[in-house]
Order: sequence, then structure tokens, then C-alpha cells
Amino acid sequence: MKAHVDKDTCIGCGLCPSVCPEVFEMQDDGKAGEIKSSVPESSADTAKEAGDSCPVNAIEIE
Repeated sequence: MKAHVDKDTCIGCGLCPSVCPEVFEMQDDGKAGEIKSSVPESSADTAKEAGDSCPVNAIEIE
């Protein structure tokens, strides 16, 4: 499973790292990014929750 944040769409609300800090972080540009593009099995459910919770649908989980 992979995670990707679309930087052009992200508004930097900080929700995804608060839901899944193992996969997402706020970066120097003020927007979210992936710490790891490959989502660990132990974080799969929370990564999906972060993607579903994104208010602008900037997160893709495959």
C-alpha cells in the first residue's frame, strides 16, 4: 500500500499527521507530506482514515 499527498491540492490543515503520524508529517512548505511512501501494515487503517478525512481530498492511498 502506498500513500501520496498532492501538494497542489493540500491546504496544510494538519489533519493527516494528527490521524496517522507514522505516515504523514507537516513539511517546511507548510503542507503535508509522506514520511514513507510505503504504508506499513500496522498503519494501513489509520492511513486510510487520514485519506478519507482530508477536507480537500489531497491524499491518495493505493
